[in-house]
Amino acid sequence: MNIRKVVIPVAGWGTRSLPATKNIPKEMLPVYNKPVVQYVVEEAIRSGIEDVVFITNRDKNVIEDHFDYNLQLEAVLERAGKTEQLAVIRQVAEMAKVTAIRQKKQLGLGHAVLCAEDVVAADGAFAVMVGDDLLFGMNPGIRQLVEVAESERLSVIGVMEVEQERVSRYGIISGEEIFPGIFRVNRLVEKPKVNEAPSRLAIIGRYVLTADIFLHLKQVTSGHGGEIQLTDALQLQADNKGLLAVKIHGMRFDAGDWSEYLTANIYFAMQHEELRDDLVRRLKPLLP
Repeated sequence: MNIRKVVIPVAGWGTRSLPATKNIPKEMLPVYNKPVVQYVVEEAIRSGIEDVVFITNRDKNVIEDHFDYNLQLEAVLERAGKTEQLAVIRQVAEMAKVTAIRQKKQLGLGHAVLCAEDVVAADGAFAVMVGDDLLFGMNPGIRQLVEVAESERLSVIGVMEVEQERVSRYGIISGEEIFPGIFRVNRLVEKPKVNEAPSRLAIIGRYVLTADIFLHLKQVTSGHGGEIQLTDALQLQADNKGLLAVKIHGMRFDAGDWSEYLTANIYFAMQHEELRDDLVRRLKPLLP
C-alpha cells in the first residue's frame, strides 16, 4: 500500500462562515498569510502525498487558480525586483499536481468521496482531508494515519478527544485500544446526544481509505436531503474488513468555527518573531 493521492472535498457552501463566504470559498479565507486550503495541501505534501484531487463546484475555480501560475502577477513582481515574493507564489503553483472534479450536487461527504472513484480507486488506497480542518504538529496529521494504514493495510480514520458537551457536533467512535492511541473501531455514531455518546473520541477531517470504500458507499442508504454519509460506509467497513482509528497528536482548528478560526490566526501570528511582541501589546488592553 502506497498512499500518493489525497481527495480534498471543497464543494460545500460554507454556511457556518456567512456572510464572509457569500462570494469567497471558506477554504480561501486567510489564516495569517495563507488561505486555509493551502495549509491542508502543505500537510499532505509533508506526508509524502503527491497528487491532490479537489472535489469542487462551479463557483470555486479560485481554489484551483490558487495552485496555478499567475503570469501577470509574476511579471509585476519580477519588474519590481520583488524576488522573495515571486519565489513564494511560484512555490505555491509548483507544490502539487492538482486535479479538480465537480460535485454537481452537494450530497454529503460520502458523495464527495464517491465522485473521486475513477481517479483514485486503481491506487488501492488514498487519503481524504477535509478542506477546512487545520492540523499542526511536528508529525503531520495525515502522515500519522498513513503510517498505520500502510502497516496494517486497513482503512484508518483520525480521531481526537473532545469535551463531553461537544460530542453532539461530531461523529463519535467506540472501539478497542489495540496499541497506544490506535483503536479497532466497532461502532460509529453520527452526532449522538451528549448522554448517548459511546466515547469522547471524535472523528475529524482526516482519513486513509482502502478502495473497497466505494463499494460500501454505493450500498448505503441516502439520508436527509439525499446525503450519503461517509460514516455509514465506514461502519460497513468496520463490520466486514475492519477499520482502525488513530488518536492524532497535534493542534487542531476548525476553520468553519469563528472562535477557532480567529484563534488559528492568533496562533500563527504568535509564531512570527516580527509580529509576536506587537500583537501581545495590542491584545493586552482587550483582555477583561
